[in-house]
Amino acid sequence: MMRRRTLCALALGSMATAATAQTRTFLLGLLTQADDERYGAQALQKAFPDWPSGRSAPAAQMALEDSAFGLQSAGYASFRLVTAEAADAAGVAASLQQLLQQGVKHVVLELPAAGVAAAAAAAKGRDVILWNAAAPEDALRAGQCAANLLHTLPSHAMQMDAIAQLLVGRKWNRPLVLHGTSAADKLLLAAFQRSARRFGLKPMAERPFKLSNDPRERDLGNIRLLTAERDYDAVVVLDAQGEFAREAPYRAVLPRPVLGSNGLTAQAWHRAYERNGGPQLTRRFQRKAGRTMGSYDWATWIAARAAAEVVGADAKAGIAQQLQALKQGTVAVDGYKGQRLSFRAWDGQLRQPMLLAHGDGIAEIAPLEGFLHQRSALDTLGYDLPETGCKP
Repeated sequence: MMRRRTLCALALGSMATAATAQTRTFLLGLLTQADDERYGAQALQKAFPDWPSGRSAPAAQMALEDSAFGLQSAGYASFRLVTAEAADAAGVAASLQQLLQQGVKHVVLELPAAGVAAAAAAAKGRDVILWNAAAPEDALRAGQCAANLLHTLPSHAMQMDAIAQLLVGRKWNRPLVLHGTSAADKLLLAAFQRSARRFGLKPMAERPFKLSNDPRERDLGNIRLLTAERDYDAVVVLDAQGEFAREAPYRAVLPRPVLGSNGLTAQAWHRAYERNGGPQLTRRFQRKAGRTMGSYDWATWIAARAAAEVVGADAKAGIAQQLQALKQGTVAVDGYKGQRLSFRAWDGQLRQPMLLAHGDGIAEIAPLEGFLHQRSALDTLGYDLPETGCKP
């Protein structure tokens, strides 16, 4: 009798466990910020190269749908995207807390750099993985990094390394650099200067530009004057705001290519990418969102895919084990870029090829042939292990 009761109890326990597994729902958080100027109506209308073209919730939802089979195999009966919006960076911590209280363990951050830093500070020591899909600033991968913060959007360093590789590969070793004077422009300039040193470029000059309504400063925004007097192989324009860069192609004194913030740009995704199933991904997003997939959409999509992938790989693994699997490369994800992509252990950045794209096509894919690395050629883009400033 006692044995039968024990067996019955075990059977009931197994049935309860199975029922729980069948009713589990995978929750993915998406945290946005209302005052993010990149998503304002005016910025979206101008459509600067490689800027966001809309909010990325459709990309996250599509990624969950793409991952449905893997999640079901891991015991999740359903999935749900849970969104929260902070008014500004000061409200990010409270919005993140709302998501955590609902049981969310993976949060995609569609935030500017200050918001990402606030989220990382609020999540310190918490049982959650944050996925930065919208802030390229290198500091978030260095002094402001966090153990549970991963990055799917390419960093400024990765973008500039891709540009520098193309300049070297084309033997355009003496570029003219035009840069803005804002704090954001200075970050781009610092990233390019690092890349120039890394790959042996010798810029002919670095000249600041300024767009102004003041007649006394009009010449500072005149690209004909800024590109006169010297010979150069190419023009590198570094413009975080986008207005000056918009006018740069075909306006230099010498017939030279324009790269950086316009002309040829280093992107995570581009509609003209035609390899490795890229057109299928682009078309599916077009049907779902009613617009073209860009780098920011791709970064959100791959973040959601990676979150579902690591959860599906081991349903019993906790957050610490999931982070370890991602950073050690035992769990990787297909990004439609020709190889499974993994995260760097030292700063949480997703390794990925960069598309060197112009308006209607792809000129090259970085890393370019001939740029080698002892681990992976992808580590020639961005901060390598000996260079990292990340000490979470």
